[in-house]
Amino acid sequence: MSIVALKEAIQQLVKQQLNSANLCDYSLGVVETINPLTIRIDQKELLTEEFLILTDLVRDFDVDITVNHTTENKSGGSGYALFESHNHAYSGRKKITVHNGLSVGESVILVQQAGGQEFIVLSRSTNHTNLTGQWGG
Repeated sequence: MSIVALKEAIQQLVKQQLNSANLCDYSLGVVETINPLTIRIDQKELLTEEFLILTDLVRDFDVDITVNHTTENKSGGSGYALFESHNHAYSGRKKITVHNGLSVGESVILVQQAGGQEFIVLSRSTNHTNLTGQWGG
């Protein structure tokens, strides 16, 4: 067997192996509903909740943080000394909720399980569209 023929045979084997490996693939989808969660990949394919695995980037979750600061001065009014302008220490380990849940119309990046029907919803492909917090506008 010539070197060229051997090279072509190896390339063909590698190509066949890759084609049969069922490698995962990514898709873009759009959130259609929240409760229950559905994501449309194309006109024909609508993924439902039971086939979706959500990461922390696309769901609400709780996390502990450590803080160590003092609140801003604030007065309570009514003229009494105990309500004069004051602040408080705020420190220690605190639990917070991160609101990363999806909203209808958001575009998301999905990775399909190799050879399977489940999809991991990795992240949004754009910024959050439904910010409602104090500083969220």
